[in-house]
Amino acid sequence: MRSASVGFQCPACVKDGHASVRRPQAAYGGTAHDQPVVTYAIMALCGLLFLLTAGTGIGFGGSLSDLFQKLALRPCLAVRVDGTCLPGIGGVADGQYYRLLTSMFLHFGVVHLGLNMWVLWLVGPSIERALGRLRFAALYLLAGLGGSALSYALGPVSEVAAGASGAVFGLFAAFWVIQHRRGGDVSAIGVTILLNLGFTFAVPNIDWRGHVGGLVTGALVTAALVYTPPGRQRVLLQGLGVLVVAVLVVGVVAARTVQLT
Repeated sequence: MRSASVGFQCPACVKDGHASVRRPQAAYGGTAHDQPVVTYAIMALCGLLFLLTAGTGIGFGGSLSDLFQKLALRPCLAVRVDGTCLPGIGGVADGQYYRLLTSMFLHFGVVHLGLNMWVLWLVGPSIERALGRLRFAALYLLAGLGGSALSYALGPVSEVAAGASGAVFGLFAAFWVIQHRRGGDVSAIGVTILLNLGFTFAVPNIDWRGHVGGLVTGALVTAALVYTPPGRQRVLLQGLGVLVVAVLVVGVVAARTVQLT
């Protein structure tokens, strides 16, 4: 038996009672959760991959490991004289599209990893609670893929790119959109975005394309999620909005692949 407010209840009764209680809803659909599990899972995955790719000293003055090279974003591994990719060698244009995704969880060093994870820890939980776990995961992945897509489309064909920065910029944009939707003050997050963009363009060897791509994609995905009116069709309309953004990202990747092959 289990103690209750009045007397005792059998375990089956307690279970049935819990099943009948509706879980709280997140602000824009989905189920609300106190623990930002997705945020912590992303941080753990980034940390794990950093440890796995640090075997040859990456981030500590060493060379990039073979695993890092296999997972990082790189349009071509070998280039023809005319600037197109040599087939059969590897790279995104050679069919290794998984690099667009895996590169989102790699980092070039301790500082690179630490900065991205710090920002993710600051803004991720609040956005995850507002959107729910599934929508937050979709936002993060699409923002990261949007950054990878623009880096692939506009970057040098043999350049190696990696990092969660595109997805993090997408979270910056999401925070701004959510605050604006709620009628809150967006000046602080707006200044933060501008300062980080300024840093992106001022410091050499930073892939501004990934940052801008993530920022724009994150804004579009979040707008599709939070500006959809509540009602029975909300989930369908949100899904269609996110799908449209995904199609745009795929279109950018496809166009670049055609150009390089």
